Amino acid sequence: MILSMTGFAVQHRELGRVSLHIELRSVNSRFLDLAFRLGDDVRLAEPALREMLTARLSRGKVECRLYLQKNDAASTAEMSLNGALLQQLKAAQTQAQVVFPQAKALSVSELLRWPGMMADDSVGFDELMPVIREMAEAAIDEFLASRQREGEKLAGIIRERVDGMRELVLRAAPQMPVLVEAYQAKLTERLREAVATLDEDRIRQEVALFAQRIDVDEELDRLRTHLDEVTRILKKGGISGKRLDFLMQELNREANTLASKSAATDVTAVAMEMKVLIEQMREQVQNIE
Repeated sequence: MILSMTGFAVQHRELGRVSLHIELRSVNSRFLDLAFRLGDDVRLAEPALREMLTARLSRGKVECRLYLQKNDAASTAEMSLNGALLQQLKAAQTQAQVVFPQAKALSVSELLRWPGMMADDSVGFDELMPVIREMAEAAIDEFLASRQREGEKLAGIIRERVDGMRELVLRAAPQMPVLVEAYQAKLTERLREAVATLDEDRIRQEVALFAQRIDVDEELDRLRTHLDEVTRILKKGGISGKRLDFLMQELNREANTLASKSAATDVTAVAMEMKVLIEQMREQVQNIE
């Protein structure tokens, strides 16, 4: 399938006390350009995300956003003490007072400041990482699917322009013999007016030179070949943006040559229409991976 470089995907996971949100979006670029916008709690996930994206994408300016959000229930939850630690401290204090009866008991403020006393409701990064990987895979799948849908639209637009180019080639080809015949009649008439006797060999030479000068069979053949190649690439799919961009340059070169050799306004008009279609195709090709 033809893939566009424009895409979007989003994934969300609820993990009880917290929720994870990942978002991917991209626009066209000559190379793969990754930018990460990660929250402090999940910043360590960047190397893994970079590896996953690089493995499945080849071109485009891609922005990856990942952040952790505490749920409302977690943010309003009451503070709680570490019950196990509290019992351990109570037992230790009792034992110490047996040896030192005059020792003062721990105050409430001392208990609250004791390391680990307040129950920790945060989720550790090691616990989050498997979920982040699963979310990222799902997001990349969705992201590539959106690129594929957009790519099919682009391919359809290009196919329409290719069909238009083929019609223009068919219009231009039959006009060459007509132009040569008209030139021969015009040249013969001029020579009749200029001289008493006609040099038939000279007329044939002039007509042959004119026919050679305006001959565009080679250009039309190359246009057909390039259009066939564009059709083949669109059908094959895959990473093809750079190849299609090169073919647009070749099509434009042949259209320019056709215009420069033109000896009739009709052929010039055909060449100009070709250039318009080629430019329209080129604009679409810029978005193809």
